[in-house]
Amino acid sequence: MRIARFAHGKGMSFGVVEGELAAGPQGLTVAEIEGLPFGEVRLTGTRWALADVRLLSPILPSKVVCVGRNYAEHAAEHAAEVPTEPLLFLKPSTSVIGPRDAIRLPAQSRQVEHEAELAVVIGPPGARRVDRAAAQQAIFGYACANDVTARDLQRSDGQWTRAKGFDSFCPIGPWITTGIDVGDLEVRCEVGRKPDEMEVRQLGRTKDMVFDVPTLVSYISHVMTLLPGDVVLTGTPAGVSPLLDGDTVSVRVEGLGELSNPVVALES
Repeated sequence: MRIARFAHGKGMSFGVVEGELAAGPQGLTVAEIEGLPFGEVRLTGTRWALADVRLLSPILPSKVVCVGRNYAEHAAEHAAEVPTEPLLFLKPSTSVIGPRDAIRLPAQSRQVEHEAELAVVIGPPGARRVDRAAAQQAIFGYACANDVTARDLQRSDGQWTRAKGFDSFCPIGPWITTGIDVGDLEVRCEVGRKPDEMEVRQLGRTKDMVFDVPTLVSYISHVMTLLPGDVVLTGTPAGVSPLLDGDTVSVRVEGLGELSNPVVALES
């Protein structure tokens, strides 16, 4: 099932995205559900063509917990060691944006880069000090994400809060997909100025993670309680590169859809 959060003429709703992804967005509809998507899904009977609504970030997390250097080749491209246990950092909830929302390049940085990632969305009742089996049960679903990073500030600051935390630095979407095995999915990032000029910058597979998803959720839950709706970003494959004003960046995780965002420069 694919769960979206979307804006329409009467406000904002959650809904189930219906149709085959291979048919393209024109063949998809979204069926409104009652209340929040956790628990039993009840349809209201109202449907829209997906093209007639605005997709929002599919969830508004209390926190986004990220994992650094979780692909060996990405660690190598920064001449960094592969961690012996998950390397954690946080992105603020204010960094979260949805599909088609603009990534805004801050004036403080001259090197903002994309990081295509698999996002894990936690469901009820959350996770606190759980083992791997219980961690898997705590997962509601998965989405595409982009851990946008001001690489020059990451190097100069010596820690990652500012580099990772700017408003708009955490696109998530286009929806949450439930009931899918994420053990071996393609992760792809493309960047370009026009739709017919998109260049593949990152191409990896989730099977190459140093720490798999249940391990990450279990490990994090022994540090901090994961609440329903919280998001875990699971690391990025090699190939990160700069984003420039006027670019469009697209993140695709196999079976989860496409997350596309324009890039614009903020005035100082």
